[in-house]
Amino acid sequence: MKKIWTLLIFTLVLVLAACGSDSDSNDTEKGKDSADTNTDGRTVTIEDVYGEQTIEGTPERIVVLEWTYAENLLALGIQPVGVADMDGFHQWVNIEEEFDASVEDVGTRQEPNLEAISRLNPDLIIAVDFRHEQYIDSLEGIAPVVTFAPYGEEAVQDHYENMINEFNTIAKIVDKEAEAKEALADLEAFTEEQKQRVADANIESTTYAATQAYSNQNTPVIRLFTDNSMVGKIMSNLGFENAYQSDKVEVYGYSEVTVEALQNFQDEDLQFLYIVQEEDNIFENQLKGNPVWENLTFVKNGNTHALPGNTWTFGGVLSAEVLTEQLVNSMVNE
Repeated sequence: MKKIWTLLIFTLVLVLAACGSDSDSNDTEKGKDSADTNTDGRTVTIEDVYGEQTIEGTPERIVVLEWTYAENLLALGIQPVGVADMDGFHQWVNIEEEFDASVEDVGTRQEPNLEAISRLNPDLIIAVDFRHEQYIDSLEGIAPVVTFAPYGEEAVQDHYENMINEFNTIAKIVDKEAEAKEALADLEAFTEEQKQRVADANIESTTYAATQAYSNQNTPVIRLFTDNSMVGKIMSNLGFENAYQSDKVEVYGYSEVTVEALQNFQDEDLQFLYIVQEEDNIFENQLKGNPVWENLTFVKNGNTHALPGNTWTFGGVLSAEVLTEQLVNSMVNE
């Protein structure tokens, strides 16, 4: 009987040892699988609107909820897996680079589709605070989130500089800093080429006012771009001087004024640049025949210059190049 008990105990020890070995093996495999899908050993720490964020690995499946950052990924040679409001992007963001057919729409920029985002199994989501604050907890339940503040107190001091800073941050996250440096060098070189066109046309140092205008309930609305805007900074880089100066930092880079405010711009050589939709041209509709508009010096002198109706003034590095050329074209080609 003693021998039988000894044999049973020995057998039980072997079974438990085998189970422990299987468990250790399974745990090892699970850890290996997790490591394979989680990181490549790279860690990057950046600052976003919510403070310090640490990104494990190099994100490859990225969902973008604001157009500027989707554009910036394209500038770095990266295709996102999902983008908010792709139809709107194609309508307004007039760059040559395009999304692959595999890129999926994930709802609107204001109301992202959380189910669609989750199905894409992203390893990074890029958001903005002013649209997505109420969704951050839900988004973080899907993947790590980086949230930018393009209209934060520091960012609005210089929208152009902030665009570059955000571009460099994204490049750091996706390990494309060399590509970012090259893209920014290309933008700088292109700006110099356009600046030479301005010099050749003998219009450097020209004073200008630039606006995006539309009607609201048949009432003209005129947005005058300020120096902190993308338009203002690009025009400054090209050698032009903005005639409009606001007494405060405009968060969105423009002030909304009435046509009467344009009477402040009576310089004989001032050039007036404007963006309107063809079907909503306030200058040919609501203001046609209006004596305040018709008697403005730049109107009487024919110093008005139209940009394309779909000119995009809030974009990234690629859009900045397009906008630079559009601004120069409006001044030189007419």
